[in-house]
Amino acid sequence: MEIQVGKQSLAFAEAPYIISSASIVGKKEGEGPLGNRFDVVGEDDKFGQNTWEEAESTLQKEAFTLAVGKAGLKTEDIRYLFSGDLLGQNIATSFGLMDYQVPLFGLYGACSTCGEALSLGAMCVAAGYADYVVAMTSSHFASAEKQFRFPLEYANQRPKSATWTVTGSGAYVLGKKRSKARITGITTGKIVDYGIKDSMNMGAAMAPAASDVICRHLSDFGRNVTDYDKIITGDLGKVGQEILWDLTRAGGYDISSIHTDCGIEIYDADKQGTGAGGSGCGCAAVTLSAHFMRQIEEGKWKRILFVPTGALLSTVSFNEGMTVPGIAHAVVIEHAG
Repeated sequence: MEIQVGKQSLAFAEAPYIISSASIVGKKEGEGPLGNRFDVVGEDDKFGQNTWEEAESTLQKEAFTLAVGKAGLKTEDIRYLFSGDLLGQNIATSFGLMDYQVPLFGLYGACSTCGEALSLGAMCVAAGYADYVVAMTSSHFASAEKQFRFPLEYANQRPKSATWTVTGSGAYVLGKKRSKARITGITTGKIVDYGIKDSMNMGAAMAPAASDVICRHLSDFGRNVTDYDKIITGDLGKVGQEILWDLTRAGGYDISSIHTDCGIEIYDADKQGTGAGGSGCGCAAVTLSAHFMRQIEEGKWKRILFVPTGALLSTVSFNEGMTVPGIAHAVVIEHAG
């Protein structure tokens, strides 16, 4: 089998398995439609810590420990860790995972980080560089608001296009040990910039990148939309979903019948007041683990395309009037019988 496929994709001859996964979320996420599916729901969004940033590090610690334990492994069995978050210099990751002393690749793909981590982890295992790796990420509503928008005490109004940063961490153990799910291919996304400057409309900023990588994936693999049970984006929300559908139709693919979005699934937007839906690195990570992986593992779905999406801005770029580029990474997950 040819490993390099098309312009941006890989098809794994020795497809690595997703051996286990874990999802840990905050109180608001636990009150949403998927509340009873997460492994752990916190009663206190500070998770017993003094600061929001320490709370997010605790999310990563607990998700890592739970995923490794569910895989029947020990920390010392993990060769590499691929992880990142939204905070400056990835401090949720570095402070959260340093005690484990596992070799770490710190990642930043904004809210696409789960896809980036899964892609790199799968490449590592498939190439024989590691028997077991962990791919994970996190976000926290309060730490993200504090860094990117306003202090919580400010109580600012949010436009309907705004998404709600998920408090949560998702972790995945990848390896050669057989399980019921495999990563059979990936398509790595490019930075796509349509000139959006509204940081309160992340869906519009990220949708072009999602469309670009989905269309490229289908072209690279020579597949049709009907070859997938679901195409799942990370956190476009309701606004970004409509834009995505228009863009993919323009690219020759109508994905509307099989598309869903983690940001739409994780909250009841009307009842919970979450605007266009959920976002943040943790959004796609915990929703895939708690909800979509079950459909694959139980054989209800045979193949999905998981496409986390990220907005590549910082407080500096926003304050200097720069645009909000987007990126997305596509991961093919299949039932392994």
